[in-house]
Amino acid sequence: MAESKQLDAELARELERNRIDAELTFRILANYNSGRYDAVEPVLVRDLPSIDGKTILDLTGELVWTIPLERAKKALARYPELALAAEDFGRRSGAEITFTRSGLERLGMRLLPLVGFGILNGGSATSYADYKKNAVFGAKLLEITGPVFERMGELTRGRAKGLTPGFLQPDGTPGASYIELKMRALLLQVLRYQQSAGKHTPGLLPLFQMTSVNNTEEVLEAYRGYRASPLLSELVEATRTDVTDAETGIQPLVAAYTHSSLGRPKRLFTEAYGRPGAVLPLPGGHGQNFSVLREIYRALRSAGKRFVQLGNVDNLGNTLDLAELALLALSGKQAGFDFAFKTPIDVKGGILIVDQHNRLDCADIGPAISHQEVHHAESLGKDILFNCATGLFNLDYLTDNIDEIIDKLPMRWSDQDKDAGHYSQAEQVTWEIIGMLDDFFIFGVEKKERFLAAKLLLECLMTSGIGLERPDYPSDPVAAKSPRHIAEQLNEGLAGRLSTVYGMERVNGRWEPKPVARLIKEIGS
Repeated sequence: MAESKQLDAELARELERNRIDAELTFRILANYNSGRYDAVEPVLVRDLPSIDGKTILDLTGELVWTIPLERAKKALARYPELALAAEDFGRRSGAEITFTRSGLERLGMRLLPLVGFGILNGGSATSYADYKKNAVFGAKLLEITGPVFERMGELTRGRAKGLTPGFLQPDGTPGASYIELKMRALLLQVLRYQQSAGKHTPGLLPLFQMTSVNNTEEVLEAYRGYRASPLLSELVEATRTDVTDAETGIQPLVAAYTHSSLGRPKRLFTEAYGRPGAVLPLPGGHGQNFSVLREIYRALRSAGKRFVQLGNVDNLGNTLDLAELALLALSGKQAGFDFAFKTPIDVKGGILIVDQHNRLDCADIGPAISHQEVHHAESLGKDILFNCATGLFNLDYLTDNIDEIIDKLPMRWSDQDKDAGHYSQAEQVTWEIIGMLDDFFIFGVEKKERFLAAKLLLECLMTSGIGLERPDYPSDPVAAKSPRHIAEQLNEGLAGRLSTVYGMERVNGRWEPKPVARLIKEIGS
């Protein structure tokens, strides 16, 4: 008994040293071993949905959307402070009104005072530079980009993911961080709004975020330095908006558990990196944002915000789309989510399915649906819509239903084989909220514009075009399966995003921020 108490004390110290929430960790463990999670119904793929023009919209081409005029008027009447008239943004024809992308974007610009922008930082980049994971993703790519991979791996391992470079410059040196770029995009939106309105408007596009208990200090310290960043300082002064002052919710860490091959009861995994007694701290999935950010969501609603954009930090395509904002406001729907057509490199995330209850749902690859099931679905010859991990929420719906969402969002378990060892991870997936909604949009988007994500470091190198000049870069006669073709498309998308929503330009072969004076001139033209 004395030995048991000694072991418990040692474990308690190990949990505290790793800043793990012991109460939450053991509550999840007890729920698993008692069978509570057994009642969580697995997501089964009944079908793969297609664009229908009603719930699933194609935003990759010309956008034309028609609804009853009275419906549009009633929807915009919900925002009396903005005095919006539907006919100012669409073309009336009898009892209907038709909107094009141009009109929707103008309406979205007017709606900006009602929007908050949220970033899901989660934990540190545990998988990002993991050698095993990257080797499985692309052994030849790893060989080709080896020196750059090793250099970037040293820069990123153990750091908060959002503080790592979002892209590499053409010469292979690090570019700006994911968060720094997000902040610049927000400031550019604020600048465009202020230029169109002819005045400085306080409180536009407030930034909020979820960090981890393990990296909050690191993140906030970086933000203090960002105030003097060449990407931000001029825009902060011009807009009088300190985008670095973000409302923050801190996600607790939980411990990893024993691998499923060891059976039940599960225990804590205590052999991290081969060290006896060592636990492994992990975030419990981005789905915890609903509990972690609950009071921030409520505060935003109390401050008059009516919509929030929410997305993962590691996607350079995750910026506010004004047309999507207008569509959500005009429809009165609960939310809208970006999905792009899946490519062979989209291996970590969720896909859009019709489940066994004939409902649209997002099945996360690994925790909710196996890789084998995904491969089988692909073999049927249908296109698969891959979750971009961005959501635009009606804040009235979100705050009214937040407690129910927290209670009912599933807990998923996945077995891992990483440098740290063989273990299982418990996590909640934000985008499984789709299966809980009654009325929402799926926005079918262009991957190279809206989904420049990097779950692994090799994806960042592909998007940055590293190694594309080499003749032995992996290729395939079928373009959709060719790593070279995909990398070229992603690199083209990166250049497009940097030169538009991030307001940058190529100077002597490097991406540099455009001066504010030139940005204002471009906005005016």
